[in-house]
Amino acid sequence: MIAIKGGRILTMGEAGSLDDGVILVEGGIIQAVGKDVVIPASCQTIDAGGKYICPGFIDGHTHIGLEEEIYRVEGDDVNETSDPLTPQLRALDGINFSDLAFADALRGGVTRSMCMPGSANIIGGQAVFLKHLAPSLPEMIYRHPWGLKAALGENPKRVYGAQKKTPRTRMASASLMREALYHARQVMAKEEAEIKDFPKQEVLIKVLKKELPLLLHVHRADDMLTALRIKDEFDINLIIQHGTEAFLIADELVKRDVPVFLGPLLVNRAKVEMKEVSFKNAGLLAGQGVKFALITDHPVVPIEHLRVCAALAVREGLDEELALRAITLWPAEILGVDSELGSIAAGKRADLAIFDAHPFDFRSRLSLVMVDGKIWGA
Repeated sequence: MIAIKGGRILTMGEAGSLDDGVILVEGGIIQAVGKDVVIPASCQTIDAGGKYICPGFIDGHTHIGLEEEIYRVEGDDVNETSDPLTPQLRALDGINFSDLAFADALRGGVTRSMCMPGSANIIGGQAVFLKHLAPSLPEMIYRHPWGLKAALGENPKRVYGAQKKTPRTRMASASLMREALYHARQVMAKEEAEIKDFPKQEVLIKVLKKELPLLLHVHRADDMLTALRIKDEFDINLIIQHGTEAFLIADELVKRDVPVFLGPLLVNRAKVEMKEVSFKNAGLLAGQGVKFALITDHPVVPIEHLRVCAALAVREGLDEELALRAITLWPAEILGVDSELGSIAAGKRADLAIFDAHPFDFRSRLSLVMVDGKIWGA
């Protein structure tokens, strides 16, 4: 058993913030949290006096291990640009679990992330939910698959327009997405044994059954409205990825309970559909009641800077407590894993990050990070 004592515990749960509290961890699970927790004599004790203890941060949109930073060709497996419809592809099959970015993530207090294919295709493939530290590389897989990546807007148009193939317009992009879902719905009516003979439709059927969300890359408001129409037509669970102009259609998102993984924000306006990129957008979404979480889109923004993005959103108007939720509890809730992650409470997985000052202080450094009770020192 491990006991972490002292410091300020930012639980992100009902207990709020606790000064000089105690966290007991055993078997990778938090056993107790509070100010009056008795520390057993046999415990390994970690003194966090004067420090801040947070839930491990969660990045809901990355290409970690799939688009490596220093291997420009050898390590670029993020987009399969031979076909605009590739739901059968699995990000898991392209990930280098020895990518340097996993240590970078831990250094920034990010303990888990969603890794997904890129946005060249209308349907790009299956995402995998990862943890960044485990006893072995295969054990870094937390949930698979945990969503199906799709895209609308500029990227598919640019990629396939250059090949003189469809889709070359937004109309064709939406049509291809509808066609794929329509065919999957037809296959879904077949016997269970027959469905396995349709590997491209199998994961789409899971989306139609609401077993997996559609993780839709989209920046512009008009593309988001197209996505919402498709959601309504096929009655699927949708998570907006990026959502640069989501604040312009917040009422439509709230009406349908569609969340947004917002970002990357620490970037330039790299293309036309990103002209509204601003750290103010987080506060705008919060003020309009849209559930959102902040993302880095690693390696677009290095994953260790997730907390920096949250801090800059605070500077531009987002409440500090909400900013911390946007990288802990809210991504866990959006991804349906808040019973295990996102806050510090008894019964949850022991994903913890300890900083020598508030995590939104740019000068603060990580002292210790824990994933499923396994300790990694910076």
